[in-house]
Amino acid sequence: MTAIGFILVFLIAILPMTQNTAWGEEQKPIQLSKPQITGNPLMQLLAKRSSSREFSSEPLPVNILSNMLWAASGISRPDGKRTAPTASNRQEIDIYVATATGLYLYDAKSNLLKPILAEDIRGVTGTQGFVKEAAVNLIYVADYSRMRPVSDEVKNMYAAADTGFISENVYLYCASEGLSTVVRAAIDKPALAKAMGLRPDQKIILAQSVGYPKKQK
Repeated sequence: MTAIGFILVFLIAILPMTQNTAWGEEQKPIQLSKPQITGNPLMQLLAKRSSSREFSSEPLPVNILSNMLWAASGISRPDGKRTAPTASNRQEIDIYVATATGLYLYDAKSNLLKPILAEDIRGVTGTQGFVKEAAVNLIYVADYSRMRPVSDEVKNMYAAADTGFISENVYLYCASEGLSTVVRAAIDKPALAKAMGLRPDQKIILAQSVGYPKKQK
C-alpha cells in the first residue's frame, strides 16, 4: 500500500470518531448570555405574557377588539397573508367571537364581525365557571374542507399548530394592553358545536377568554 493510500484508509477509519468531538475533546455546554429585555419591545411583551382566569365583565371597546383580532390573524400583507402562519397558507382557522350580545365570526378580509347567533353563549364555550364572566371568548375552529387532502392525523396536527400561533399572538396583544387572557381546552365540544351550528367538517380546537382584569375589592 502506498503512503497516500495508507493515509486515506486512516482518515476514513477515524472520521466517525471526529464527527461529534474534536480529536477526543468532550463536547462542553455553552453558557448563554442573559436575555436582553430592556429596550426591546418584543422581549418586554414576552416577559409580561401570562395566563389569568379572573376577569371583569366590562365589555371591550371596539378598537381594542379590532386590534386584538388583527393581531390574532389579520391580513398584514397585500397578498392576503396573515399575522399568523398556517400550513400551506390554507388559512383554515376561523375565529368565532362570543360576547354578551351574541356570537360573531371574524372576517379578516372585510374587517368586520359577522353576526352568527343573537344569544349569549359565553357559558357554553368552556366548562370552567369564569368563562361566562369574561367579556370575550374566542373559539378557534378549523375548517377541514380548506385543508390539503391529507390524513386526519396530519390535519389535526396542522390545526393544533396553527391555532397555537394565533392564540400566542392574542397573548402578546393582551400583554401590550394590560388585558387578562387564558387559552382553554376544557370544552364540551359537541355541545358548543351544536350551539354554534357548525358543520361536521368544522372542528373546535381551543378557546381563549379575554377581558379586563377583575377588580380587587
